Amino acid sequence: MSEKNKGRLSIAATAVLWGLAGVCVKSITWSSLSIMSVRSLVSLIVLLIVRRSWKIRFTKNNLFGGIMMMLTGTLYMQAIKMTTAGTAIVLQYVAPILIYLYAVLFKKRKMRPVEALIILAVFGGCVLSFSDNLDARHVVGNLFGLASGVTYAAQIICMGRKDCDSEDTTLIGNLLGASLLFPFIFFDSGVSFTAQNLIWLSIMSVFQYSIANMLFIYGIDRVEDVEASLILTIEPVFNPIPVALFCGEMMTVRGWIGAAIVIGFVTLYSVLPAVENKLARRKMEPLS
Repeated sequence: MSEKNKGRLSIAATAVLWGLAGVCVKSITWSSLSIMSVRSLVSLIVLLIVRRSWKIRFTKNNLFGGIMMMLTGTLYMQAIKMTTAGTAIVLQYVAPILIYLYAVLFKKRKMRPVEALIILAVFGGCVLSFSDNLDARHVVGNLFGLASGVTYAAQIICMGRKDCDSEDTTLIGNLLGASLLFPFIFFDSGVSFTAQNLIWLSIMSVFQYSIANMLFIYGIDRVEDVEASLILTIEPVFNPIPVALFCGEMMTVRGWIGAAIVIGFVTLYSVLPAVENKLARRKMEPLS
């Protein structure tokens, strides 16, 4: 098997494992803060063992990126606890659009009509997903989901800087999650060491996060960014399926329509540059 195909399989496996977040969080009786603390601790240990070095560079950007990573995971888990898992991931999936808007507002990038249409479509899809359930608990959960999209966008922007190291940022994020959130376990009435909790917590800590991140690091070095972004759309599509099978949670038709719009147009935004470059090359080719 070629290195590129190995990379594709790694990215696909990453998307599936990341998509287990919903069923894991829904199946564990612990609070989102307690779950996040244990997941961060296990991931920190695994990453340090793989790295074979305990040295972490606490630069300004590495620290900011780590804080955003911790907040993203915490907010996303809380969203899953309070709203449907499908809605939570869809609302977080607006991060690429937020990154684009950041470039327009602060990097003086010009917005083109097609990009404006994509943003409006994604906004409309978010409104549909947000309105899937409008009782107080779901609304607050939806707000947590949107907030996780904002912090995720900030995390990606920070990690994209030349003076930010992705490995150190990831280690700092897990270190913060493990140290700052661990005390909440002692005040969490939902903490119990039943077989169900331990099994799902192990799956989440080891497979859904630690191994998934290592697969992503392996795959992203062998697959182009556009192709990787397309493969990663498996995550929001797959996420609600195990939740429905194991927890009986179902999104409404309106929620599914909103999810399809968001995923579809975010994917279109991701592949738009490649499509435009291909069309431009065709125009430049001499007629035979």
